[in-house]
Amino acid sequence: MQNYFRATSYINHWLDAVDEHSIHSPFFYEFYHQVIKSTSDRDHFLEIEKTREVLLSNETVVSVKDLGAKSPHFKSDGRTISKIAATSLSPEKHCALFYRIAKYTEAKRIVELGTSMGITSLYLSKIERSKVITFEGNPWMINIAKSNFEYFHQKNIQLIEGNINQTLPDHLQNPVKIDFALLDANHRYEPTLQYFEWLSKRMADRGVMVIDDIYYSEEMGKAWRELKKHDLVYGSIDLYRCGILFFDIRLNKQHFVWSL
Repeated sequence: MQNYFRATSYINHWLDAVDEHSIHSPFFYEFYHQVIKSTSDRDHFLEIEKTREVLLSNETVVSVKDLGAKSPHFKSDGRTISKIAATSLSPEKHCALFYRIAKYTEAKRIVELGTSMGITSLYLSKIERSKVITFEGNPWMINIAKSNFEYFHQKNIQLIEGNINQTLPDHLQNPVKIDFALLDANHRYEPTLQYFEWLSKRMADRGVMVIDDIYYSEEMGKAWRELKKHDLVYGSIDLYRCGILFFDIRLNKQHFVWSL
């Protein structure tokens, strides 16, 4: 059923997707060219991608419990690091996309839900004068991510350990505004909406939030349909793999379906 939902969602996305000729908003036209379709930064992350390759070849078995939606790729908690890396890490082009979004918005304070092994965190940490606060609940993932952060000597990453349902609201007691948020954790309807509600109260006036895996399941599809219509969201982009939400009131409730 889940595979059927993804397949039909992909076909509908492909049918609905438009190109630059259908974009009449100056802001989104520029965003399309400078962020979505840009490939100018690929050489910036070669060392990080070498770390991904190391993880993809690591056959060490670790115990990983799914803290949100159960992974369809595993039947037990015992998993090789290589298989976890292959199925849970955001692909290179999406990591680069998240970096370009945050860079375009000149993000200084970045929140990431779902550190995994820290590859996306490392991409985001490359933005000058930024601070990345990333949340992870699985001890094995935390250990691997910490090792990767130490290897790159990244001092602008703060990893918050523990159940996000507890650690996120505690962290958000700090009233500092968030410029960019990436939700890549849990992948269920109610937690996704709850994380959005918590984070939306701290988003900057021109803040941007990315919801990853919006067609992971029917309930994630439902969450995405509701979030893009939320009163605080003034623009949205559906890229199939992820959805982008804009909190800038000047955008006047515009929605686009694009192919990455």
